[in-house]
Amino acid sequence: MLRVLTSTLRFPRPWKPLETRGCSSNPGAAGREIQVCALAGPDQGIAEILMNRPSARNALGNVFVSQLLEALAQLREDRQVRVLIFRSAVKGVFCAGADLKEREQMTEAEVGLFVQRLRGLMTEIASSAVMGLIETTRGLLPGAGRRLSGEQAQALGLVNHAVAQNEEGNAAYHRARALAQEILPQAPIAVRLSKVAIDRGIEVDIASGMAIEGICYAQNIPTQDRLEGMAAFREKRLPRFVGE
Repeated sequence: MLRVLTSTLRFPRPWKPLETRGCSSNPGAAGREIQVCALAGPDQGIAEILMNRPSARNALGNVFVSQLLEALAQLREDRQVRVLIFRSAVKGVFCAGADLKEREQMTEAEVGLFVQRLRGLMTEIASSAVMGLIETTRGLLPGAGRRLSGEQAQALGLVNHAVAQNEEGNAAYHRARALAQEILPQAPIAVRLSKVAIDRGIEVDIASGMAIEGICYAQNIPTQDRLEGMAAFREKRLPRFVGE
């Protein structure tokens, strides 16, 4: 199943290069629970967060959450990244949820602090400056704890897409890659701001929503990409957006 992550109303902070530009090129990445992979060639601009904690089915433990927060902080500052895919390196599993074995060893105070960190993680994901796609295969219905198939989750409006599984078990990933490739050539600032307008506007009345849309569009007006889009339309060619 796939979900689009939200972004913030402000422009990102000054860009910094991502330290890890590919799992295979970083010898120290193999043992990490969270790995950052930057795709190359025609997929340059797509990054993947690879969740790799097979012993606990990618459960949300302290190390896992810390490394995920670190990876998201890096990616938010990397101008080369336009689309982000969350995927699992553990076959048949996306994320098992909370690490209950680890949590059982925590004091009540430690549990409270850890839950705050998880909320911070969700906020960091939601405020990511890049467009995000999540690939997985199933989920749980909140409250009931009932396992849902991708089709059931889509019918309930919890996910955008449901795909039939393939023999390799990575059909959702291929769908996420295909969507990422559609997003990749678009103007990144305009995509980011349009998401802000939609995500924030849907939560308020129509007048406030129109005001948010106006604020977002005002930030897009001085960009080079807006001028490039109009020039490409006039010259009947494909635009070359650079994210400026």
